Amino acid sequence: MVTKRSQEEIRSLLEGYRQRSVTRAEFCRQQGITHSTLDYYVRRYGSPRVGRFARVKITAQPHETAGAFTLVLRNGRRIESAWNFGDADLARLIRVAEAE
Repeated sequence: MVTKRSQEEIRSLLEGYRQRSVTRAEFCRQQGITHSTLDYYVRRYGSPRVGRFARVKITAQPHETAGAFTLVLRNGRRIESAWNFGDADLARLIRVAEAE
């Protein structure tokens, strides 16, 4: 039988998924849902872990050399470097740094 969940139930489920300490498969088993249902909810209602931009704060301090930067990711990680690589390399660096 198909269960129609309210948006509030879906939001609660997604919040639990974001804060999970078990694998995706175990989470789905515990909640009694299929992987495809969870994937649909994540695509439909969003998840900060999947395909979202992260707010970053770039700060320059007076003692830093010209062209240097500090990138602070939403998970608290900091990347400090001289800006001597291309946009594609920076995007790849951010993806790797934010990977779980």
